[in-house]
Amino acid sequence: MDLFIKLGMLVVFFGVTIAIGLYCRRHSTDVNGFVLGGRSVGPWLTAFAYGTSYFSAVVFVGYAGQFGWKYGIAATWAGIGNALLGSLLAWAVLGRRTRVMTQHLDSATMPQFFEARFNSKALKLAASAIIFIFLIPYTASLYNGLSRLFGMAFDIDYSICVIVMAVLTAIYVIAGGYMATAINDFIQGIIMIGGIVAVIAAVLKGQGGFLEALDKLGQVSDPATSTTPGVFASFFGPDPANLVGVVILTSLGTWGLPQMVQKFYAIKSEQAINKGMIISTIFAAVVAGGCYFLGGFGRLFDVDVANQGFDAVIPTMISGLPTVLIAVVIVLVLAASMSTLSSLVLTSSSTLTLDFIKGTLVKKMDEKKQLLVMRALIVVFIAISVVLAILQYKSSVTFIAQLMGVS
Repeated sequence: MDLFIKLGMLVVFFGVTIAIGLYCRRHSTDVNGFVLGGRSVGPWLTAFAYGTSYFSAVVFVGYAGQFGWKYGIAATWAGIGNALLGSLLAWAVLGRRTRVMTQHLDSATMPQFFEARFNSKALKLAASAIIFIFLIPYTASLYNGLSRLFGMAFDIDYSICVIVMAVLTAIYVIAGGYMATAINDFIQGIIMIGGIVAVIAAVLKGQGGFLEALDKLGQVSDPATSTTPGVFASFFGPDPANLVGVVILTSLGTWGLPQMVQKFYAIKSEQAINKGMIISTIFAAVVAGGCYFLGGFGRLFDVDVANQGFDAVIPTMISGLPTVLIAVVIVLVLAASMSTLSSLVLTSSSTLTLDFIKGTLVKKMDEKKQLLVMRALIVVFIAISVVLAILQYKSSVTFIAQLMGVS
């Protein structure tokens, strides 16, 4: 019965995802529609697309477990920073300016914008090469959070999980382009919000409520981290200086990510920017703040971090939850991963096609051929990311992990 509930929720989730992709085919008949949704995407869809591209399974499983273990409840500051610096400030500074300039210069990708804005084809080629080289290993890192959760819930081989997720993402992105990813991001974002709130409530209830959990956390000590009593339940944690660095790195890095900035290219109006900014900030506060807040209670659970690593913290915390909630978490992590994956591969394929192949390797490409090449490259990029992810998981090839870090 437990397995039936988990599989049932996955089937419904995948079915809705594919149906949206097929429904959005009419929006992806030309390059502008496929890459930018015809520049007619509303504030809600854009805000959720921005947020779900921002927060993947890496944040929920990896960062929340790692920083929650290191800083305790103070790790929540990383989520607050993501909301204020990574969302609110990014929309305020970049949103309207990016939309106005890219429409004025008729740019569909970041490298196209650079070429038109600075009259430099070399800059366009350099930017497209950087995006192509580094977004692929970054894409591969998205699968990392899935292995432990699926192993805990289904006892299914990691490779199968990765391949199924990649194939389903490829189907809806190839079929519906940007509009399909935006609508799916909206649904996946709702799942992420609901899932985070439900899991936090269940985990804290299992510890006797928020105040009881906080009191227990205050009694935890780790001489290797800090000799101050109750430091993991404190406002600033054991290492405030390093925590500030974490906040900055996880918040400001998004300003330069092409798959994030490109959301401003597609939003339909300047008025929609202001509404999208508020929605995106609230989304980030709930999802990122919730993830780090949850991770802050990781030390209340019996986790062998020395041998299992920080990725074991969150799966251990939720392993004792009811079956329905575990199923919700699995769908949550899948939603977070697929939304970011779809955004990354669409950005990579459009950049390589429009900025590198068209006009450089192939002098004349009509719209039909551009769409065909972009769709083919989506398959190629997803296939490469799957191979890298499986290699990373099953071997000790360290350069893949290092490349992901650099990305």
